[in-house]
Amino acid sequence: MKTIPHTQIAETAVTCSTCAACCCQLEVMLITDTGVPERFIDTDDWGGEVMLRLDDGWCAALDRNSMMCTIYEKRPLICREFEMGAPECIDERQGITTAYR
Repeated sequence: MKTIPHTQIAETAVTCSTCAACCCQLEVMLITDTGVPERFIDTDDWGGEVMLRLDDGWCAALDRNSMMCTIYEKRPLICREFEMGAPECIDERQGITTAYR
């Protein structure tokens, strides 16, 4: 019997063009003032300020056509620190079935 060699295919790197904006479905607490416009701010069950999410579960500041943040320069600190391609990002991508690769 002949053995077929197994080749591990490397995961493609996450870039702006391959990002599925998975992090935009996470709850984002506003812990500093970065200038997020009021229309994108909601209050959670405990009285804390969070980014507003629409009925589809996505962040209200996310442009649904481009999947890019419409308030990028004023995005919350948590969004600034959530690094594209970091382990947390990869975990979220694997957890959302609509993520493309």
